Amino acid sequence: MLQRLSDFCFLLLGAAVLALPGSPLRTGSVRAAMEIGAYDRELAKRMLSQIREALRHNYYDPSFHGLDLDERSRTYSAEIERASTFQAAYRSIEAFLLGLEDSHTVFVPPRNGKRVAYGFQIKMIGEKCFVTALRPNSDAARKLHLGEQVLSLDGYTVNRVDLWQLEYYLKFLPPKSTTDFVLRDLSGNVRSEQVSADVETLPARQPSSASLSRMQIENWQHNIRSRSAEVGDVFVWKFASFTENQGSIGHMLGEARKHRALVLDLRENGGGLRDNVIFVLGSLFDHDIEVAKEITRKGTRPVVAKSRGHSAFSGQLVVLVDSRSASGSEILARTVQLEHRGLIVGDRSAGSVMTGEFFPLSPGIGAGYSYGVEITVADLVMSDGKRLEHEGVIPDELILPSADDLAAGRDPVLARAAEFAGAKLSAADAGMLFPIEWPASEPFE
Repeated sequence: MLQRLSDFCFLLLGAAVLALPGSPLRTGSVRAAMEIGAYDRELAKRMLSQIREALRHNYYDPSFHGLDLDERSRTYSAEIERASTFQAAYRSIEAFLLGLEDSHTVFVPPRNGKRVAYGFQIKMIGEKCFVTALRPNSDAARKLHLGEQVLSLDGYTVNRVDLWQLEYYLKFLPPKSTTDFVLRDLSGNVRSEQVSADVETLPARQPSSASLSRMQIENWQHNIRSRSAEVGDVFVWKFASFTENQGSIGHMLGEARKHRALVLDLRENGGGLRDNVIFVLGSLFDHDIEVAKEITRKGTRPVVAKSRGHSAFSGQLVVLVDSRSASGSEILARTVQLEHRGLIVGDRSAGSVMTGEFFPLSPGIGAGYSYGVEITVADLVMSDGKRLEHEGVIPDELILPSADDLAAGRDPVLARAAEFAGAKLSAADAGMLFPIEWPASEPFE
């Protein structure tokens, strides 16, 4: 099974929006709710039972932080019994896991029959949420504006603690065709908007073919690929994901070695393969370093990055992080910080640092679908004896783009990082270096 350091599986974006006792989130309506029958209700209860057993045998802490798994299972099995929709049943399954307060233990529900393309991207900047990207020709592009503050989403207040829950709700429960926003524009006026997504019904079965599989893989690789730019003798590396092919990562590091300084942009990099995190760290230091201690059921062992010696980049280093820099990105940034190897610039990172492993499951023969659960199999303690989970990396210099910067497409964070590295780059020019590329639709026949 794939072991990695990845946020929310940042491919997953977190845990479901739940209506729990004491939850800070308010209950909201679910559109296009899919009614659940007796047979599917039993399947959902079987999912809960299988997830409980997967957790029992694989979670890194055999005490489960003091939670009684059997008691919680009975509680949420009863909720599934009362559920009237698939959404409610799936929320109950995720609620069972949410009590662990663990960023890498997440219910991955069965693939739904709809493909939804949301025309917006939002992000926490400091303690506020903003519209940061709009897909051209989408309903979102017609109704929203870059730089607007998102006050609530589908009736839920948006904040750092809960945004990942809201995004899971949009992406991984049976999808919604509309999203309700409450926004504050650049003039300070507050308004509401209902934004429609592009919804496409998928075929009942997606045919398997070598050409289709190749197209899907190429699409995925394109979406996570690195991009780069030269600003004088400074190499700027927009590093999107640690799941990128290690050969491609090695190529970028080789290009960096040709320059005096490296600006490593890990903003919105949600983590990925642990081996790649260690590979990059070993390529930034001229000596071996103990990155962290990994705590599993079997004990504690050091996580060591072995230097690539003369092949390592030895120049000046500036690392950029933001609220979507998670897991492996946070490990790298904090190691650079602790070892005084370079400067960390930007916003506080996500605070989602564990080692997760995905476990595929099936509710039984004839069910017709599969699902899974990502489970934390190890905790990580950094070399200073502290954890990053729920804390994140605090930059050496906190730099946040303003609403006006977002609206104008400026990137003052990258501009400041370039300045630290000894290059001249305006915020306007920095904003044009790496324009957003919306993922292409996944092909099917």
